[in-house]
This record gives sequence, structure tokens and C-alpha cells, in this order.
Amino acid sequence: MNVFYITTPIYYPNAPPHVGHAYTTVFADTLARYKRLMGYNVLFLTGNDEHGLKIQKVAEKQGKTPKEFTDEMAEVFKNYWRSLDVNYDHFIRTTDEYHEKTVSEAFSYIYKKGLIYKAKYAGLYCVDCEKYYSPGEYVEIEGKPHCPLHNKPLEYMEEETYYFKLSDFKDYLLDVLNNREIVYPRSYAEEVLSKINKEGLRDLSIARPVERVWWGIPVPFDKNYVIYVWFDALLNYISAIGYLNDNEKFSKYWSNVHHVIGKDILWFHTVVWFSILKALDIDPPRKVIVHAFLTSKGTKMSKSVGNVISIEEMLDRYGSPDAVRYVLMRIFNMDKDSEFDFELVDSIYNSELADTYGNLVRRAGVLAQKKTDGKIYRRNIDSKIKDELENKLNAYIDAMENFEVARGASLAIDVARLGNQYLNETKPWEKKDPSKELYTVLETIRLATILLYPFTPRISNLVAKAFGFTVENPLKATLESIERYNVTNAPILYKKISLKK
Repeated sequence: MNVFYITTPIYYPNAPPHVGHAYTTVFADTLARYKRLMGYNVLFLTGNDEHGLKIQKVAEKQGKTPKEFTDEMAEVFKNYWRSLDVNYDHFIRTTDEYHEKTVSEAFSYIYKKGLIYKAKYAGLYCVDCEKYYSPGEYVEIEGKPHCPLHNKPLEYMEEETYYFKLSDFKDYLLDVLNNREIVYPRSYAEEVLSKINKEGLRDLSIARPVERVWWGIPVPFDKNYVIYVWFDALLNYISAIGYLNDNEKFSKYWSNVHHVIGKDILWFHTVVWFSILKALDIDPPRKVIVHAFLTSKGTKMSKSVGNVISIEEMLDRYGSPDAVRYVLMRIFNMDKDSEFDFELVDSIYNSELADTYGNLVRRAGVLAQKKTDGKIYRRNIDSKIKDELENKLNAYIDAMENFEVARGASLAIDVARLGNQYLNETKPWEKKDPSKELYTVLETIRLATILLYPFTPRISNLVAKAFGFTVENPLKATLESIERYNVTNAPILYKKISLKK
């Protein structure tokens, strides 16, 4: 059986997740569901990044220990993912004992190889990023250095720290990024290569003094320091699959890993992560799938900027997790930022889910119950329709295999569009026995429903049950293979909403 291991970034639980987090997580879940449908052995990993100064400060502000705070927030995140039907296999927390042990052992291993050394740091630091900024990496506002992600002034910091010899890996990184198709789309690999060639590589501080940051995994040989939160967090991808304690599981999944990330953490997931893996004698990941930002008011959706759209608002507006999942994936874009616009999203919801797919299911269900008592036996379907359906299926498989979920969703709706068009042309309501026409229409519904399943799992299962078929591997869902449809319900799937800005 083919294996597919897919990961999201692990999220800072300093506040509840919003639609920006859902954008990434639902994308990963959609790919995981698609691969399961195709017969793959899937492991889908998500979770929370629970260490570091930001969490320490938020917990202190609320009068809680960081562990109490992160315990509560883990449940908050799980509840949100449940509300969106995100079907992960494992939820990792960086406070999990097995993860902390893995991080500590990995740090020691790299240190013993002579790739970690102690030295003084003096320079600019962003508390929100928990990252030091070198000249050329920050932006200047009114002559003062600011974090390019958080638009906040950088603080001057001077302290002893442990460095990872990132500069040693320049040739390795240039070779991997130039010659292996890991980063997708390719333009993001070119972006990283350009930065390496232009700026070179500086060694990376991977520890923080406990008098400033005490909430973290201790440096195993120096209790005056905790391990830098990014070093800690990145290792979740291997600790979750048994690195150092289950070689068989690790080998099985790591060779098929697909990281899903936003473009803002590209550097950490290529330059830093590939170098850490090389230091641990581990191959780079199979794929790093990068997407652009979901923006609001022209800026990346962010808690610190204050331009977030809540998951509750989306669920309230569209009435079901399926609808929210679908519209997010229809505006999903890897190459360029997608501005979140309710007017656009409302029109996608109304025209595609309510008017096209929902309308087709309702019309066909009512007709079948009225004209044939819901029982429609197998017939040969129109050859022209059959060819078009097969073409759409092939295009859908191509889109999904290339992680193009927006195109995949659109093609699934195209199948429903064909069903509506056929209904309008053949007018089965005017025939005494429209079994032939209804069988063809139900075949379009079956295919559309299967193709929509990764996006709208709840609705797809509901329609399959109401019409008497099963959601299965689309390559095995051969046209004209259903001996009899038994339509027991004509559900109203999506209620139109009034278009408003």
C-alpha cells in the first residue's frame, strides 16, 4: 500500500486559531482525505508549538503556569479542528514527553559532531518571532529597525548563546535546492537560492538563557539555557513518527513526508530544517508544499495585526463545516496571496454549492421519488456525457495529485454542472418513464459527490446515503457500475445567502 505522510506547521497557541490557520489545516486535511480515498496509508499530523517566550508571557499575564495554559489551548485547537471536520491522525504537543526527549537527544547528537558552539550575540531581536535579525533582514520605519512580519520595533539584545553551524551547510543546501524537486511550487526554491547566493549563511542561535526564557526544553549539557523554540518545533515532524525509538515506523513515513507551510516560514523549513536533518544524518523531506497568504485588508491575516476573520463567523455565515472548507479551498492559492473578500466567497458559495451541486441533488432526488418511486435501474448513459465525465475525472486526478485543490474543487462542480445541463436538455419531468435520463443524472451526481468528498465529507456521505451509493476511490467508481439507485431522500444541502459586502 502506498504511504502518504502529511504535516501542518504546529501552531503557537497564544490565542485561538482563526481562518488563516484553517486555510492551511483544511488544505492538509483535504489532501489527506483525497489520498485515503485513493487507497493510501495516510498519516496526517498537526499540533501545537508550546514552548518559548511568547507562551511564557501570555500565561504569566493570565496568572497561569505555561503548562496549564497550553493544556487548555490544546483542547481549544482540537475543538476548532473538530468543528471543521479536520480528521488528523495525531495531534502533537511540544510538551509531550517523547518529543522533549527526542529534541534533547538530537541536540546532544549534533553537539557531539562539533556543529554547535557557544559564543556571544549582540544585535536585534523580535520577541514575537523569537528570532534574531541581521542587517538586511529587517525593515526600517522612521529610521528604526522593525520586524518585517509583525511591524514592531526590534529590541537590542546582548547575551551568550549556543550557535548551530548553519554556514557549514551552504554547499549542501545549494545542491539539494538546485537539483531535487522538493520545494513546490518551484518558484519558492528559487527564492531561497537567491537569498543564499546573495547573503550567504550565518550561524543560527539555537539556545536562550533561562533568566530570560525559562519555558523550554533545557540544553542537555547546560541547564542555564533552553533550546530555541524553532529547533524544538521543527523536530516534531520526526519525533511524531518514532525517530530514535521506532526505526521501522520512521523509515516508512519519513520517506513519504509532505510538509504543508505558509510562505512566511519557508526559510526555516528549507535552510534551517534541511541543515538540521543533514546534521542528524537524515534525508531531506520528500516535499515542502508552500502556499501564499490569506490576506485581509491587504495584509497577511494575523493575530498581532488584528485583521483576523474568526472560524465561528464563517461557520455561522455558511451553516456547515463543509461549506467553509469548500470556499476556503476554492480561493486557495500557492503562488499569490488571496484577499479574503466576503462578496467573492458568498458568490462562490451561492453559485457553486447552492445553485449548481445542491440544486442538482434536490431536483434529481425529487424527480426520482416522484417518477420512479426512488428506484432507478442501470442503463447505458449518453456516450457524449460519459466521455465528458471521464475527462473531468482525469483532470481532477491530475489537479489533486499536483496539490491544486482549487482546480480540483472547480472540476467537481463542473461535473454537477453537466448534470444540470443534461437535466435541462432532456426534461425528464415531461416523460412518463424517465429512468434512462435519471440514471445518467444520478451518475453525474455520484461522480461529483465522490470528487467533492475531500472538501465536503459530511455532505458527500449524506448524499451517498440518500441516493444509495458509496463514496469510494474515484478510479474504481466506474460509470454504469451501479445496478440500482434507491433514492430515499431529496435533501436541501445548502441554503442560499443574501449577497452583501
